[in-house]
Amino acid sequence: MSDIDNISPGGTGIERVGQENFDTFVYLIEKLAEYEKLNPPDEEAKLRLRGDAFSDNPRYEAYLGTIDGKPAGYITFYFTYSTFMAKPTLYLEDIFVLEEYRKRGLGKALFEFCRDVARQRGCSRMDWTVLTWNEPSIEFYENQGAKRQDWYLYRLEGDGI
Repeated sequence: MSDIDNISPGGTGIERVGQENFDTFVYLIEKLAEYEKLNPPDEEAKLRLRGDAFSDNPRYEAYLGTIDGKPAGYITFYFTYSTFMAKPTLYLEDIFVLEEYRKRGLGKALFEFCRDVARQRGCSRMDWTVLTWNEPSIEFYENQGAKRQDWYLYRLEGDGI
């Protein structure tokens, strides 16, 4: 086990999502969807999540955060590439902590864990998005030293691709 597969800062733990805790991971995704007022993954999406996590070439990495041994949050990320920096970029897809566990340091531990992974893997930067209405997250990220970028996010979905 590498040093990024299990850390325990101050009563919190972080462990990689595996087959044995995958259902807990999906439950936490559903709780994030509820918080963001989005549709959770359907059964087909859950199958894709599992396949993409555990394939020979995983499309993303996922880690559960625990407090006192209880699953309380998660983080997912994957890597893109900066041609200007000629280095990988860690793209933070999700970071989420259940409401009853917030303000106990797990969010910060997950974020720091992600920073450590980016450093260890030679990334030039970390990128992510945050919903404009999510003031607690905006404040959290800015308290971690993050700066809002001057870019607009565009997206094509479904039949538009």
